[in-house]
Parts: sequence; C-alpha cells; structure tokens
Amino acid sequence: MIKITFPDGTVREYESGITSMEIAKSISEGLARNVLSAKVNGEIWDATRPISNDSKLQLLTWDSPEGKATFWHSSAHLMAEALEILYPETKFGIGPPIEAGFYYDIDTGDHQILLADLPKIEAKMKELAANKSTYNRRVVSKSDAIEFFKEKEDEYKLELIEDLEDGSITFYQQGNFVDLCRGPHLPDTSKIKAIKLTNVAGAYWRGDEKRKMMTRIYGITFPKQKELTEYLELVEEAKKRDHRKLGAELELFMFSDKVGAGLPIWLPKGTALRSRLEDFLKEEQLKRNYQPVITPHIGKKDLYVISGHYEKYGQDSFHPIQTPREGEEFLLKPMNCPHHCEIYGHKPHSYRDLPIRIAEFGTVYRYEQSGELHGLSRVRGFTQDDAHIFCTPDQLKEEFLGVLDLTKLVLRKLGFDNYTAQISLRDQEDKSKYIGSDENWDRAEKAIIDATGEVGLETVIVHGEAAFYGPKLDFMVKDALGRSWQLGTIQVDYNLPERFQLEYIGSDNEAHRPVMIHRAPFGSMERFIGVLIEHTAGKFPLWLTPEQYAILPISDQYLEYANKVQATLSTLGLRGYIDSRTESIGRKIRDTELNKVPYMLIVGEKEESAGVVAVRKQGEGDQGAMKVEDWAIALKSNM
Repeated sequence: MIKITFPDGTVREYESGITSMEIAKSISEGLARNVLSAKVNGEIWDATRPISNDSKLQLLTWDSPEGKATFWHSSAHLMAEALEILYPETKFGIGPPIEAGFYYDIDTGDHQILLADLPKIEAKMKELAANKSTYNRRVVSKSDAIEFFKEKEDEYKLELIEDLEDGSITFYQQGNFVDLCRGPHLPDTSKIKAIKLTNVAGAYWRGDEKRKMMTRIYGITFPKQKELTEYLELVEEAKKRDHRKLGAELELFMFSDKVGAGLPIWLPKGTALRSRLEDFLKEEQLKRNYQPVITPHIGKKDLYVISGHYEKYGQDSFHPIQTPREGEEFLLKPMNCPHHCEIYGHKPHSYRDLPIRIAEFGTVYRYEQSGELHGLSRVRGFTQDDAHIFCTPDQLKEEFLGVLDLTKLVLRKLGFDNYTAQISLRDQEDKSKYIGSDENWDRAEKAIIDATGEVGLETVIVHGEAAFYGPKLDFMVKDALGRSWQLGTIQVDYNLPERFQLEYIGSDNEAHRPVMIHRAPFGSMERFIGVLIEHTAGKFPLWLTPEQYAILPISDQYLEYANKVQATLSTLGLRGYIDSRTESIGRKIRDTELNKVPYMLIVGEKEESAGVVAVRKQGEGDQGAMKVEDWAIALKSNM
C-alpha cells in the first residue's frame, strides 16, 4: 500500500500501481470525467500513469493552467496526426502548448500550407478526436529513438534526440501517430470537442535565423463548443481593442523602418498621456522621499559584467559599441540598476543615511528577435519607472510594504482592480541560472513571504520565475477582457550590493552591506500603456486622456464664442481643442466620437446668447446645456 497526500492535507492509502485517474474515480465519477492530468510530487504526469510510491497528488482539470497546458499539448499531437495523414511527407519540429492554445512547427517540403487549408485540417482533427484514441506513453532507448526517426527521415527529431540522455527518452502514440515527447497528455482524444486552427506563420528552426524556415500552425481547442464560441468572440473584441490599431487611430505613437524595428516614437498626444502618467508617479515618489536621478543610455561593458547582466542579457543585447580607444567597449544599457549601484557607491554612507531611495524613468535596450516584436508589448527600447531602495536589513520589511502600498495605489488609479500577487521564487531544481548564495536567497525569499503575510495580501507562489539576482513580487493584472498581464514588480536583492561592494557604516562603527529593493509599479512604460489602451479600449480615465473635450461650433460665425469658451476652460485647467473645420455638425460629432474624446461642447446661436454650451458625452449622447464654469467644476470633481 502507498500513501497519497492531497492538497488539503488529507492522506489516503491505495494499492501501489494505482493511477491518478483511478484515484479520481474512487472520489467521484464526476471528478474523474474532468481530470486531464495530475501533479505527482510537483511533476506533471499523465492521469493514466501508475504511482508506485508515497506521493503528494493534485488532480488537474480544465480550471488549472497545467490542465489547460495538457489539453493543448495533446491537441498539438492531434493536429500532427491529422497533418501526417493529409500530407504524408511532413516532418515535425516541436509542438508545445502556449498561453492560449498550441502550435506545431512543421516542414512540408515543396507543399505550402495556406490559411485556406486550415478548415480541412480541422475537419480531420475532429474525425480523429471522435475515435477516442488513447495517448500511450512508452520509454525508449536512445538508439531505438534514433533508428525510428532515421526511418522516417525526420532530421528535426534526430537533432532533438542528440540533446537527450539515454534512459530519459519517451514516445507518445495516439492512433497511428508516434512522437518524441516528454508529455504529459490526456487519457484519450475524445475530450477534445471544439477545434479552431487560427493562423499559419513562418518560424526558424529552433529560433535561429540561419536555420531553415518552417511552417508554424497555431490552434486552440476546448472541451465544449460554447467555450470556443466565447473565446472567438473575445478574440474579435480584442482585435477592436488592439493597441497597435488604436494607437495609430488616436495618434499616440508610431514606428518607422528608417528609425528601426521595435523602437517606438511617441507622437504629441501619446507623449502628453505618457507624461501625465510619469508626473503622477513622480509626485507620489516625492511624497515618499525618493530622489530623482538621470543616468546615461550606455555604460562600459565591464559595468554589466560586474552586475551579471551581461551574462544574463548579453545574447539579447545590441552588440558592444567599439570606441576609437583600443579594447574599450560600451553597451546600450539593458537595465538601470548597475548605474544606481554606482550612484549609491560614489560616497560613504552611515546607517543614519538609510534608506536611500533613487528613482529614474530610465530607458533600456534589448535586441529582441524581429519575430517576437509586437507593438508596445515587445520592443527593443523601453522606459522603466525604475527605483532602487538601499536600506538596512532591519528596514527591509517597512520599505517593502511602502513599495507595496505605492504599487497598489498605481493600479487602483488606473482602474486595474483585478489582479493576483505572485511571489516568484528560485527554481529549486536548477539554481545555475541565479547569482548569489543560498543564504542570501533564503533571506530575500523569506522577507517577501513575511511582508505580504503581515498585511494579509493574497498571494500565489511560483518557483522558477525569480529575477536572476533575487525573488520578486509580481502583479498579474487582468484587463477588461479577462486577459492576464504582468505589470508592477517588487524585487528583494542581497546580491548586487555584494557584487558592487556597497557598504554603510552601522551603529557599531563597522561596515555592513545594504539590502536593495528594485521596484517598478508601471514596469515598462511602453508595455503598460499598451495594456492600458486595450483595457480601456482607448477611453482613458478623464485625468489622463490627451483631450478631455472638443468644442464644435455649428458654423464659422460662432468661432469667436468657441475661442472664449476654450480660454475659460484652459484657465480652469482643462484641455481640449476647437474643431474649426467647415464640416457639418453631424460629421464633427461622428469624428469626435471615433477619436474617443470624452465630451463634446456644441456652440451655436442659442448657446452664445445664453452663455452656455450644449454638452454631449462620448457614447451616451446629449447631456443638456450648462454654464461653462459649472460644467468645468462638475467635470473636475469627477477626475
């Protein structure tokens, strides 16, 4: 007999060799119908895989991210099976689940798969799913795996096998399709009820631009048709809210091939919006005794070697800049923190000076692959609302809670009320990608867990998502469409102060290391504004929107009165413009609606005579006539 421990701490005994699915059935048939895979001692397994030892068990359903990943991974294999039947010469690269759905990179030789082919592939997938084929796992030797894919003449799988250790290789088979795969997978194909293949794109093999361009087919599947229908409706709404589309229509930002891919250019309206966001945070930071600084856009390569950023980001950075001086190299800065460490270290500090809070809207640069660039969400140059707090260990909790309060204020101010606070810790299995001692990491992780626990913040803990120098608290924000985005972040770091030999003199007159907090409530300004555009559909909060009103004269003879109205509103601190075009009032109203200006103030003979404006609210229509000052006061009270 073996002991199975469930997430709630309950322990039950079962015969050795029982599967997760059988355990689910012992609890209830309804639960078993919903189980997709299982987490056994922290590792995701097939629900049909036997358990031989005492284990911790979590049954995974569609409601869990891991359950969805299993579902979509199995769907990628189902699509591959359909492709092999329809296009027998197909060779297969990789087919992983992604955040929403899956893809498979394939090589179909001389045959090109087009968008028009997707319905045919979908139909074959539905036919195969109905067969209720089981996903069967088997362990194979490396030599057998090589022999199998040599017969299939699939050089992609053979290359993948080269990197695998003998004894760790598994095949999965459903129907007549066999694939090299770690798994896990669904019990059988019948759970895949609703299928939509969404796109065909090109992708370099293993992301290497020097390798062959393969065909990447994207898709998504669901256990119920209703869920697919709702998803597709959501996709259509997301297209309407796409920040790239709205950013162009609202004249917020642009890109230029002559300037360079992934380097956004902020237009006047977008600059005004961004400046107001920055001014809001700067004002809040001054209240909290942050000291603004400005650092260069470049630094000597040695600076980032010391910090560890060159090792971490060197491959993703722009190539070093060679100067006329032999052997001298500079980098476009990938992060602001090394510069701030140098600011702290430029003079001695006493414990009485601490905490020191340094803040900068600093622009950093990463050379993202061209295929990964996406509007403001993934760029090569972006500005972080970066700040670094240097404090004593005794001050750490209070400082962390202060940053937590500021981050929550920022999200609340922008209407992001639905978020999850994620504590991102080190990968316990692979610590090679992090710098610093276990002792420092344990102290930093404990500080975050203790501080969030003290204020009762609901958190989830995720291993493997920490920064390379320290653990962090990430805010996973849901937008109006229910999509999750990682925005604000707070990080605790004992390691960079050590690498830069930073010190303060304590009350014992001895030298001590400060602790460093990295924080960015907005994160990347570009990414934050991109998310904000889609969250609000371009209808920004009134205090933030570039133009709060448009004055629409019925004809040119009322321009003089329109100018008086604008002068009054400008004096009262509101911003807007006069639409002086020789267009009909109906056309002006339509255009103003499309430009998402919150208020329209229509002026004609009646309004001029009464000294009022006729107010229309965007999306709601007529609000009646009001004195200009009264309307302005009412508007400001809502900001």
